Amino acid sequence: MPISAEDIEHMIREAFPKARIEVQGDDGQHFAAFVEDESFRGQNRVQQQRAVYAALKGKMDGAAGELHALALTTKAPE
Repeated sequence: MPISAEDIEHMIREAFPKARIEVQGDDGQHFAAFVEDESFRGQNRVQQQRAVYAALKGKMDGAAGELHALALTTKAPE
């Protein structure tokens, strides 16, 4: 079953309810996401991105993953 940009945004929003989130992509497998959240303050990019991937609840895990590629940009608000 293909995943949608709205599905991805919803999963991220559950973990980061106050975040600024933008998800683009419409082929069901390749997406780009931008997530800006205060909880990222003091974390490096790897830590920030791991937190977002955790919010995706295994949708990117191996061959069974529904989401093939996600170009992810994260940051804390300035």
